[in-house]
Parts: sequence; C-alpha cells; structure tokens
Amino acid sequence: MAQHNLRTVVSFEFIRTVTKKRFWAATLAVPLMLAVVFGLLYLSRSATDTAADAQKSAEFTISYTDASGLITPEQAKVFRATRAPSPEEGIRPVQAGTIDAFFDFPADPATEKVKVYGADRGLFENNKYSAVAQAMLTQAVSARIGSPGLSALARSDATIDTKTYRGGVETAGFMSAVPPLSYVVIFYGLVILLSGQMLNSTLEEKENRVTEMILTTLKPTTLISGKVLALFAVGLVQIVVFASPLLIAYLFFRDQINIPDVDLSALVFEPLPMIAGFLILVGGFALFTTTLVAIGAVMPTAKEAGNFMAVVIIMIFVPFYAVTLIFSNPQALIVQVFTYFPFTAPVTALLRNGLGSLTVGEGAVVIAIVYIGAVLMFYLAVRLFQYGSISYTSKVNIRTALSSGRRVKAAGGQAG
Repeated sequence: MAQHNLRTVVSFEFIRTVTKKRFWAATLAVPLMLAVVFGLLYLSRSATDTAADAQKSAEFTISYTDASGLITPEQAKVFRATRAPSPEEGIRPVQAGTIDAFFDFPADPATEKVKVYGADRGLFENNKYSAVAQAMLTQAVSARIGSPGLSALARSDATIDTKTYRGGVETAGFMSAVPPLSYVVIFYGLVILLSGQMLNSTLEEKENRVTEMILTTLKPTTLISGKVLALFAVGLVQIVVFASPLLIAYLFFRDQINIPDVDLSALVFEPLPMIAGFLILVGGFALFTTTLVAIGAVMPTAKEAGNFMAVVIIMIFVPFYAVTLIFSNPQALIVQVFTYFPFTAPVTALLRNGLGSLTVGEGAVVIAIVYIGAVLMFYLAVRLFQYGSISYTSKVNIRTALSSGRRVKAAGGQAG
C-alpha cells in the first residue's frame, strides 16, 4: 500500500510539472541559449583565425639603439627597424605617437634589461613589442653563436622591461587593470548573493496574500522603487561586511596569519575606466534586480519562479564561454554580441573595460543599454505587480497586463 501511494505521488508530481508550458519554457531556455552561444563561437572562429594571422604578419614601426653591437643593419632591416641616434631621441617619437616602438638594447643583454617603449594598444596586444625585441636579439645571437660571451644569452631569454604610452603619458599596464577589474568580482558577488532576495521581494506579499492591503496605501511604483533601492542598500551592507574582515586582517594581523605584503600603492586608479566601470556595475545590477523583481511579480510561487531565476543568473556566466576571445580578440562577433546584449553586457563590458579594449564610444553605448534596460524592466515590474497582485494561483499574462495598463491610462485621459 505504501509503495502504491509513493508511486501515485511521484507520478502525480512528475506529470503535473512536465505538462506545464512554463516548465518547458524555463528548461529549454538554457540549451537554446547555449546553442546560440556555440553558434556564435563557430561563426567567430574563421574571423578570429583571420585576425590571428593578420596579427602575426602585422608590421609596426620600430626604432632601436644597440650598445651591444649584436644587431647588424642587415638583421634590423628584416624587422624594418631603423637606428635611433640616442635613447632619448628614440623614446620621444613613441611618446608623441609618431612611431610605434623603440628598443634600447644594452651593452650586455645577458645581465642587463632590454628596455622596450611602445604605443599603448591594450594590455594583451602590448606583448608584441617584447616578443619582437626578443626575436631581434635571438636572431642576432644565432648569427654569432660562436662567440663564447654569448653562451649564457643563448640558453635563456633576455630580461625585457616594457613601458607603453598613451597620449604622451606612460601607462601603468596590469596595475591599472586591477582596480576596474575588481568591479567584475563585486558584480558577481552582489547578483549571486542577492538574487534570491530580488526574486522574493515581490513574491512574499503575493504568497502571504497581503498585496491588496499594501496597494490600498502605496502606489505600485512607490512599492517597487522602495524594494529596488532597499536591495541596493542591502548590497552595500554586504560589501562592507564581507570586506571588513579582509581589511582588518591585512592592516592589523598580517604578520600573525602570514598574509603576503601586497604593495597597494602600486595600483593605478585611472579616472575614466573607474567611472565607466562604476556606471556599468550600477546599471547592470539595476537591470538584474528589476528583471528578477518582474519575474517575482509574474509567478505565483517561489518554486515556479526559481526556474526562470536560474536562466537569468546563467546569463552572467555565459560570457565566460568566450573569455579567451574577450581577452585576445575583442572585435570577434561573439564578443560584440555579448558586449551589447543587455544581460551579458555588464560582465563582458566590465572585463573589456579593465583590459583596456572598451573604447569610450562602446562604453557609452553599453551604459545606455543597461540603464534603458533597467528602466524598461522597472516599468514592466510595476505593471506586472499591479495587475498580478491578486493572481495567487496562476502566472500573470504579460500581454494582458500591459494592455490592461494602457486601457486604464486611456480611460483616465478620457475622464480628464
């Protein structure tokens, strides 16, 4: 008898769940989304290979000085490099932007640093300067490998010190990328930790059957605005709480618990990437908050809303399917799609902003997209909550809710 009852319960629950349209909508959303991602990756592959081949054969203007005497004019000609009169006169055109790179080879490259100066082309593309400088030196060593003094140099790469310039000012390289990239960590932390509260912020009243009472004293716009602002405040509190132990341990107990001595003074906070990253972070968080609030307003129970919340949360991880392209080829098709699609834009744009591949124009477009998206989702959440405030047992029909709102406004205008 007990087994029969168990079989009945399992059968009933299974059939009831799989026969619902919203179950399949939420279930199929993930594989369909991944199919689109893999399709974009496939389409981007040929373009990426072409770009990689172009990068290998790309030429940039080079000048050099050579105190070691290793590099002959014939070898320099292979790299289309011209000799500069002095290091100072080699660096100046790079700072002015009239030449791409200057290499200063020391008297003894085996023990002294090769100094490389280049025009800033982004965190990863800048690596081409040191690669070409090493190639020039390696070729020179290979041509004169018979010299005993070159044996140490032939066995290992030379030490290369690279400096890049943008607008005549030296850039900080990786140390300038760390601060804006921290916005990515903050964004993930806020969305993951608060997603449940975002979803339940409108579901709690519906499940407790108190929405009618609330709406007799509050306008839906005021209620939803208050919930969204409260979630922002909760997020700030959590950031402070989570960061406090790390900060206290680093400042007061670093020696006792063997925390590495990190030189925070080496970090460079460039105003434009920091401001752009902050605006993208706030806009992205607002977009996901209002989206989850809207889902909570549509669904009758937290159980049914959970499936759709999972789809939304997966969106913030989708960009990592193309993370190598985000790093190496930001102009690839899939990276461009992720940059401008509202629900993948925050993570993709924050990564590109930190890596220096997000232009001012692209950043402005992304900021506009996430803020406009947040406003539209806020409006949708208000309408859905207002219409579905007493829909305790069934999902709110979005089209009906929006058309109902338009009819109410039209009636109000005629009455006026």
